[in-house]
Amino acid sequence: MTIYKAKSITLSRKPGKDRDGLWTAFIGIFKDNNPHLQVKTPLKVVEFREVEKIRIRDLRNISYYLMGNDIVINDLTEVKIEQKGNILTVTGKQLLPE
Repeated sequence: MTIYKAKSITLSRKPGKDRDGLWTAFIGIFKDNNPHLQVKTPLKVVEFREVEKIRIRDLRNISYYLMGNDIVINDLTEVKIEQKGNILTVTGKQLLPE
């Protein structure tokens, strides 16, 4: 498991070796909320090949943007990413607005 300090993350994907197989997942780690609105450069991009699915646990402020096919998770203080086989689990801590 790897822990990152972050304000927000984006979850994205691209085809893997072949279109019918497992996909590659990208997690962009940012210091600001809503990075997609300002075309922010991530602090780090973590790539995971041959992923079946990403589980999102214990986080509540999650948005799915259809125009970009990305999931954005805001108001983070940290994010934890764990890979077991071809499944990623993303958890973390959020400071949600009142």
